[in-house]
Amino acid sequence: MKKKVLIIDDDLDMCSLLSRFLIRNNYEVEVAYSGNEGISKFKTANFDIVVCDFRLGDKNGKEVLIDIKSHYPQIIFIIITGYSDIKMAVEVIQLGAYDYITKPLIPDEVLSVLQNAINRPIPSQFTLNQPLLRTQVVTDNATFLVGQANSTKELYKQVEIVASTDYSVILYGESGTGKEFIAKKIHALSPRKNKPFIAMDCGTLSKELAGSELFGHVKGAFTGALVDKEGHFEMANSGTLFLDEVANLSYEIQALLLRVIQERKFKRIGSTKEMSLDIRIIVASNENLQDAYRKGKFREDLYHRFNEFSIQLSPLRERKKDIPIFAHFFLKNTCIELKKEIKGFNEDVMDLFINYAWPGNLREFRNVIRRSVLLCTSDTIACNILPSEINTQYSEGNIKIVQLQEEENFTTGIKKDIYLKDTAAKAEYEAIIKVLKEVNYNKTKAAIILNVDRKTLYNKIKNYEALSL
Repeated sequence: MKKKVLIIDDDLDMCSLLSRFLIRNNYEVEVAYSGNEGISKFKTANFDIVVCDFRLGDKNGKEVLIDIKSHYPQIIFIIITGYSDIKMAVEVIQLGAYDYITKPLIPDEVLSVLQNAINRPIPSQFTLNQPLLRTQVVTDNATFLVGQANSTKELYKQVEIVASTDYSVILYGESGTGKEFIAKKIHALSPRKNKPFIAMDCGTLSKELAGSELFGHVKGAFTGALVDKEGHFEMANSGTLFLDEVANLSYEIQALLLRVIQERKFKRIGSTKEMSLDIRIIVASNENLQDAYRKGKFREDLYHRFNEFSIQLSPLRERKKDIPIFAHFFLKNTCIELKKEIKGFNEDVMDLFINYAWPGNLREFRNVIRRSVLLCTSDTIACNILPSEINTQYSEGNIKIVQLQEEENFTTGIKKDIYLKDTAAKAEYEAIIKVLKEVNYNKTKAAIILNVDRKTLYNKIKNYEALSL
């Protein structure tokens, strides 16, 4: 049976091209040219997947996602974004979007994301029209990649220590840092490793659906409850339940959770039968839950139930030593997936990777590698096929050189807000400028000659305000 896709984009040419491509690849496609039109189409038709541009004339992709998910929480939602909107794309992922695709669109990448969404693990009692909210069952040991940064080594020490216990764990970290990955690692190393691992994104739960999603319901419990349904607690029983973005749960749902965790018993909605609960709970948040309860946004008693052990995941920009490791790991996996043979990366590419801020962390990094492998036509990945956000951030063409004043006016002619406190500072400044001129303002080469890393060189230049980025 063909899967039905709704494309929401105010770019008529984009809609036409993408629609024709997907139809050729055996999808049924409808298009909407505004956010409101896309939302209204759900009232008259059923869709399996939504592909929505982030920037629309009447709404943005986040608003469309929230509206559609509030009525159709199980829909697969994919966002199209430019790299200038990458932070917002990450936020949309937190709200329940399956994935994002960056412009310019590559047809094979779009097709790959759609196929991955369709083929993701779904428990047998759900159809594609009723997928779980980022729910995944893991019953075997997966392969985990361990980085070499000091913070990464410390992280895995903590994981190994807590895994053998039955402690509840809070994972803190930015979106894309691998909180679900670490939760799976804890499960895989625990005595429950051969039992279910169930992951649930709390950010997409509405008050109306939360009880049913968490605890299940019986047929006839409420309007629309046409069959009996297992909840996440029941599916995870004897195993591990991972609650992602738990800070987004309403206060009412937090109260229900607290009672279930305390009593270790629950009932399906509409049922009188009480079920015993043997479960380990791991939660994740990019917001400090202690701060949240002090602000009245999170129950203090529930926080203490969860906070038997906490782990902080560092963002990728603070784990530079891990970047080459993950680059080759993602490259190898993508080459297998796409049946391509690529040996590695040009030296300049790795330099750009190491100095890029990675707002989307490992999730963004993986997507960049997958996109680059698709575009690569040689045996190594070069700078010219990287997304513009990465490729131009530190490029020479993006550097505006502020002309120095005449040498005789150097000590007094620098911008008034620059103060060289001593001769050592002035000498350092002059050395930097001299080397930059010698290498034609190639800051990668300058950093090597000056024996500093590129970030340090950038900070020094910025501090002196002799160069403006």
